[in-house]
Amino acid sequence: MRAVEDRSGEKVPRPARPRGSRGSGGRVSADRDTIAFYQARAPHYVLKFGQAHSYQLDPFLDRLPAGGRILELGCGGGQDAARIAVRGFTVDATDGTPAMVKKANERWNIGARVMRFDELDAEAAYDGIWAHASLLHCPRAVLPDVLARIHRALVPGGWFFASYKLGEEEGRDSLGRFYNFPSAAWLAAQYAALPGWENAEAREYTAGGFDNITRDWIDLIVRKA
Repeated sequence: MRAVEDRSGEKVPRPARPRGSRGSGGRVSADRDTIAFYQARAPHYVLKFGQAHSYQLDPFLDRLPAGGRILELGCGGGQDAARIAVRGFTVDATDGTPAMVKKANERWNIGARVMRFDELDAEAAYDGIWAHASLLHCPRAVLPDVLARIHRALVPGGWFFASYKLGEEEGRDSLGRFYNFPSAAWLAAQYAALPGWENAEAREYTAGGFDNITRDWIDLIVRKA
């Protein structure tokens, strides 16, 4: 974060602001520096994380009707989408970074496509939506709109999974990537503000990331009424 002077003359941190493409009423929907990071490092990212699917995935899929349609937001290297397909579901894999989509399709041939979160405009189209370590890059000001889009895109009874890195305010990590860094209470309030979610489940834990720093995380699973 950059620092600014308060009236006493002391340096005060200034919260990081997302920079990039706009959507959701003109607000920034995708930070260009974060997209550029993944665009430049897609091969390295896939090498580190693109082998085994997420351990949370199979328990999530067990909640869904056999052969259902699943949207993945932020497919990265495509390993989760590939697992979804192996389990017999129809997967619509998306990512905001073209290089990630290219790597996912080269490795898994899953038909992944480029799409930002704010470009989701489907209605009652998916039995499940999977957003593992992706919505954590969504600016707080835009997240309520994205959650509403996700809700509209699910069929009644559809399930939604998302994971976030916990924190107190938006900012960038040591690699320059933008994160919303929410608290568990702040996230709960955003979900609760949108009528129609039920059976909410939350799990907090610690885990590492591409920056090799261990942080607090939270998984949230909700069902559309």
